[in-house]
Amino acid sequence: MNALLLDEASKVITEPQVLINAVSRRVRQLSAGSRPMVEVEFRMGLADIALMEIVKGKLAVAPKAAA
Repeated sequence: MNALLLDEASKVITEPQVLINAVSRRVRQLSAGSRPMVEVEFRMGLADIALMEIVKGKLAVAPKAAA
């Protein structure tokens, strides 16, 4: 996992647990065959792709609805 991407993504999603959950869910989607929403660079892992999607604003987390 690229530390620079992680740092940039943590500025977008400031809550660490929410960031971890968003990245892990997106990694599962990518590994199941979903197409990346960003241009993939050489030697990017699935977590790096998910982080890049967050940094580029392609992947966002919806606020939890009040019950």
